[in-house]
Amino acid sequence: MEITLKKEDIVSALNITLGVVEKRQTLPILANVLFQVDENSFKLTATDLESEVTTSGSLSSSEAPGKLTTSAKKLNELCRLIPDGEEINFSLISDKLNIKTKYGKYSLSTLPSADFPVFDIDSGDMPLIIPAKDLLGLIKKTSFAMGNQDWRHYLNGLYISISDGQITAVSTDAHRLAVANIPIHSDHSFSGIIPRKSINEMAKFLSDQSGDAELKINDASLELMVGNLIFKSKLIDGQFPDYQKVIPSGESSLLEINVKDFSETLSRVSVLSSEKYKGIRLITSSDGVRISANNPEQEEAEEFFPASYKGDDLDIAFNVTYLQEIMSHMQTDICHINFFGSEKSCLLTPPNADSPKYVVMPLLI
Repeated sequence: MEITLKKEDIVSALNITLGVVEKRQTLPILANVLFQVDENSFKLTATDLESEVTTSGSLSSSEAPGKLTTSAKKLNELCRLIPDGEEINFSLISDKLNIKTKYGKYSLSTLPSADFPVFDIDSGDMPLIIPAKDLLGLIKKTSFAMGNQDWRHYLNGLYISISDGQITAVSTDAHRLAVANIPIHSDHSFSGIIPRKSINEMAKFLSDQSGDAELKINDASLELMVGNLIFKSKLIDGQFPDYQKVIPSGESSLLEINVKDFSETLSRVSVLSSEKYKGIRLITSSDGVRISANNPEQEEAEEFFPASYKGDDLDIAFNVTYLQEIMSHMQTDICHINFFGSEKSCLLTPPNADSPKYVVMPLLI
């Protein structure tokens, strides 16, 4: 193998692979990136055995095609530090990847490409075509509520359901719930759980794209194609909870708040909340809500937030981080908070909209 390419092209491709490269290095080759070259382009692939990403780029010149694997981290750090605008020559001599620039030369160890794990999954034949920005928006509105290393493994991901011409995303860590949906042109039917790491990688890939994304998905795996990138992932094997039962309904009290102002008030009051529980207390009245917090050091904060409130007065407490994260993902100026009692979960939604929906469990006062 011998090729020449621009520094910016290889660095851009390597940046895409780094999130998937196995950090724990259970197998040495999982710390490597598969580097494949043909007459006109190069292709980089990384895997952690649960997911895989492949991206490609153009060459300045190609003397001989070939393939190898080498350390993704070292290759990235080295190429990133080469001056902008330079061309880099890569050649494989024996078991070393030789790298030459205008003033320097470097040599990296390689492992045989034949030993690189093949990510063999069948993601189905008919892709769903979704605008990348819409799929990204769906992920952003919901993924923050995913579990993180929860013993209930089915909570450590984003539940996706496709039916009746829409795709619904749901996440929960058993203390809060996020649900959002978007319409799609498909009669495809599916439900499954995409792992947390894969969702975070998908969000990163989609954020750089403005066109359509192709999503193939089945009971065991998914494949996302966007731009010159292909991402594959296994799905979590497990039964997601019946989230519809968690969404409160019935008669409620309604607090209508300005998202920005409410978030700023929460930020000020939460400074003096307990570092362990992050609890804040809401006491509603006809003209607004009194927000307070205290901590074991006997420090206190209290602020009255004027707002429209309809319903019975109540006294309820929440983890302020949960409320703040919802406010940061609410894309409207106004938010409706529906209370169903001081010991029951509340429902947060945009005015006159069914999506997104957020449910938060109260803290015991």
